[in-house]
Amino acid sequence: MFRTGPPNHTLLRPPLLQILLLLLVQAVGRGLGRASPAGGPLEDVVIERYHIPRACPREVQMGDFVRYHYNGTFEDGKKFDSSYDRSTSVAIVVGVGRLITGMDRGLMGMCVNERRRLIVPPHLGYGSIGVAGLIPPDATLYFDVVLLDVWNQADTVQVSTLLRPPHCPRMVQESDFVRYHYNGTLLDGTAFDTSYSRGGTYDTYVGSGWLIKGMDQGLLGMCPGERRKIIIPPFLAYGEKGYGTVIPPQASLVFHVLLIDVHNPKDTVQLETLDLPPGCVRRAMAGDFMRYHYNGSLMDGSLFDSSYSRNHTYNTYVGQGYIIPGMDQGLQGSCMGERRRITIPPHLAYGENGTGDKIPGSAVLVFDVHVIDFHNPADPVEIKTLSRPPEICNETSKAGDFVRYHYNCSLLDGTKLFSSWVQGRARAGQVGGPRQGASSPYMMGRRGKGGTPAPAPLLSVLTGWPSPGISCQGHPWLLRQDPHAHPPRCSPHSQFSTFIKAQVTEGKGRLMPGQDPEKTIGDMFQNQDRNQDGKITLEELKLKSDEDQERVHEEL
Repeated sequence: MFRTGPPNHTLLRPPLLQILLLLLVQAVGRGLGRASPAGGPLEDVVIERYHIPRACPREVQMGDFVRYHYNGTFEDGKKFDSSYDRSTSVAIVVGVGRLITGMDRGLMGMCVNERRRLIVPPHLGYGSIGVAGLIPPDATLYFDVVLLDVWNQADTVQVSTLLRPPHCPRMVQESDFVRYHYNGTLLDGTAFDTSYSRGGTYDTYVGSGWLIKGMDQGLLGMCPGERRKIIIPPFLAYGEKGYGTVIPPQASLVFHVLLIDVHNPKDTVQLETLDLPPGCVRRAMAGDFMRYHYNGSLMDGSLFDSSYSRNHTYNTYVGQGYIIPGMDQGLQGSCMGERRRITIPPHLAYGENGTGDKIPGSAVLVFDVHVIDFHNPADPVEIKTLSRPPEICNETSKAGDFVRYHYNCSLLDGTKLFSSWVQGRARAGQVGGPRQGASSPYMMGRRGKGGTPAPAPLLSVLTGWPSPGISCQGHPWLLRQDPHAHPPRCSPHSQFSTFIKAQVTEGKGRLMPGQDPEKTIGDMFQNQDRNQDGKITLEELKLKSDEDQERVHEEL
């Protein structure tokens, strides 16, 4: 546990023969020593503390193990020894007779990074004998010392929590796999390593012998996102051998650690319900097609993806292997409108390799999910009667009937899509009492319609309209409000154009906004002129009205 190589005679205690001779000539030696300020010889070590660090968590005490650098000179400034010349600090126990008495006394109470100048009189140094060829007899010695490290065999790992997040989903336990960043320094602040310079976290198991013992202990109980300062004594680090050229022997180590995430190979998907809307009548199961929004982050809160940023839901089948296994599991059992947090260990996500440049290997993923809606390809249309008129209903609609009705149409999460009330015109549908209908997306088509996402089930409220109202006959670009208004019986293009513009001016209709009116009217004329003879007859209008017309909203 001590330095190898020739002993440093300027620091070590004199051998027994020198001690005996020193006792015989002690009085003479004192007389030849450096004078005290009062004119007599020095009685004790003179200590000049010319640099004291602001923080001093610990002072050297008898029996402590210390590391320090020094320069040794005589009164005239001539150097007789220096640890800097050997590029090796002194590592030794103080107060137990391993050093000259003057050095033992001069180091007591010293702080790490403190600098002292010690004046050691001969009787506390090498006395009247000195060291042959190096230190003359009765020499007063001057030492400039900087303390680098101090520890004791009774020391343990010191853990200081610098930042602890308010939410701690789990704490590190033995056998867990952790990912963390760190800065590593010696006790005096000299940096020896950092994970940040490598652009990646340090990934390892805890308590399995893959780390030095002190780090194994210091990581226990940490939360993702927590920052700690961990001070490890040498016997729980690299001991008397050190590590390469960066960690000297008998060095205490200081790690500033940021825990990124933690998991255990035995972990399963963790679910946390953030918001559950009332009236959940159905829960998602394998085989359902789901639309949901999500924010995806790492366990420390770093965002790696979000469907909101694309302004579009993520649409997929659940339980069919289209998404990572953890998400497949986490989405099942959810309700429409539910918000839940899904925490997925890496073996159920992207494993050791990660994916892309945003999800590193062995990363735990946290998804905050908002379920918009889901359905199954086998779902039928669901109809719920909300109210019926009080009078007796003797006749109900049947296939082939022409009906007029009002409706509100929304997605299952309540997002409003269309409303005939807002548009000021009725549509085709059930005559009579209001109904609520849930339409399968397969009746809409895979691409949806207009502002309707695909494939999304629709929720519509239909209301009967028993009195004459809006007619949806005519060209889809012209929304006519007078069912009795027709263009002249035989209309060339100019008369047809005049008629359409008059209808718009009188408020009886409107053209599709954002389009060139002349082009729109021309397209309308060409579409109605079935025989392409340059005029439109009443028969051509009837022929057109008998066909399945393209409607503004075909979803109903």
